[in-house]
Amino acid sequence: MTILIEQPDLDSRAENQKIYSETNELVLDGGFVVPETVSNDGLEAEELVSNNAFLAPEINSFGRSFRDYDAESERQKSVEEFYRLQHIHQTYDFVKRMREEYGKLNRVEMSIWECCELLNEVVDDSDPDLDEPQIMHLLQSAEAIRKDYPDEDWLHLTALIHDLGKVLLLPSFGGLPQWAVVGDTFPLGCAFDESNVHHKYFKENPDYNNPAYNTKYGLYSEGCGLDNVMISWGHDDYMYLVAKENGTTLPPAALFIIRYHSFYPLHKGEAYKHLMNEEDAKNLQWLRVFNKYDLYSKSKVPIDVEQVKPYYLSLIEKYFPQKLRW
Repeated sequence: MTILIEQPDLDSRAENQKIYSETNELVLDGGFVVPETVSNDGLEAEELVSNNAFLAPEINSFGRSFRDYDAESERQKSVEEFYRLQHIHQTYDFVKRMREEYGKLNRVEMSIWECCELLNEVVDDSDPDLDEPQIMHLLQSAEAIRKDYPDEDWLHLTALIHDLGKVLLLPSFGGLPQWAVVGDTFPLGCAFDESNVHHKYFKENPDYNNPAYNTKYGLYSEGCGLDNVMISWGHDDYMYLVAKENGTTLPPAALFIIRYHSFYPLHKGEAYKHLMNEEDAKNLQWLRVFNKYDLYSKSKVPIDVEQVKPYYLSLIEKYFPQKLRW
């Protein structure tokens, strides 16, 4: 059984390229609010949503509610063990080392589509909603967004590439453990908010009792901007670095989506908002639009890769160089 989530009316009444939202907002099942009007650095949201709206399923591919981390199942047990390891080992110093090492982008040169094909080998152990190869999730998300936002090609491509950083799990990229690649992300260098999934395991993290890190602000200040905050290491930050350093022409909102799409404590739990600046607040609206499709498009229904491939190759050519450093 599926339910139709009504789409907001998005118009082009933005003034001076500033974001504003009407009081009439759409609240999705996961608690995500989609603003009635959003814009992005001159990209005005004019009649963005098609009439043929995306159908959001009530249950995931295992027959349970989405992002249910408490349901009893073998899959849930492995997911909880994943978060136990992640919360223990993701420290400020660890993330700093990873950003320095992988920021060199000296492992391989390949195209975006070549990287997409590598994801056929990857399954995300942190995901309670899907155990399919990641390439299928990317196409499901991209096609769902394309259906509702047919004229926003940058958003289609963002959906396609947002999880490409999961290649970090492969031996040629260092074969990092799952806890260092996937799962919800969170800030380091300040207190771990209780909105984080399986928060109890943070007590075993070396940063938990560090007085420099365990207060609300820690190393940061009010409105410092997420760009100045150390976020747990994983596929999000890696793909952000790849896209940025290879000179993508995708808009800033796309890079924000790629970098923070797993930051559920922020865009679902409403935590850490005291660290955001005005630019973050603007881009967060686009992330909330995107998140519906990232979360609810996961299913066992396959996409015909060869049928949609030419369209996405054209977008890759538009927004990226032919070969990228990874």
